[in-house]
Amino acid sequence: MLEKIGILNLATDKARHAAARQEVAARNVANADTPGYRARDVTEFKAELDPGFRARRTHPAHFDFSEPRNEWREIDAGGAADPNGNSVSLDEEVLRSVQAERDHSRAITVYQASLGVLRAGLGRR
Repeated sequence: MLEKIGILNLATDKARHAAARQEVAARNVANADTPGYRARDVTEFKAELDPGFRARRTHPAHFDFSEPRNEWREIDAGGAADPNGNSVSLDEEVLRSVQAERDHSRAITVYQASLGVLRAGLGRR
């Protein structure tokens, strides 16, 4: 029943995106000393949710885009590489990790507030 409520889906997707970004940042930190390792990131949340794109499922074999997202595309984070070819910057990873934590907290707050509105509409607290 709740899966048809857009704001809850959006908040869930945002929380999953933040979790994926945190996971990639942790992997980058774990490989900070690995020669040749290129720092990774996930695509921006906005880039994945193009408002001009509205997919319609016209055949049962087509993907159903109404389902929540579980995976985000990983991309090269860019940045200058060390002489050993490693491009992980611990400062950048700390910033990425903090931003992911903030995004996750914001998504959970939106989700909880939306549930509160639904409860109020049903006459519950």
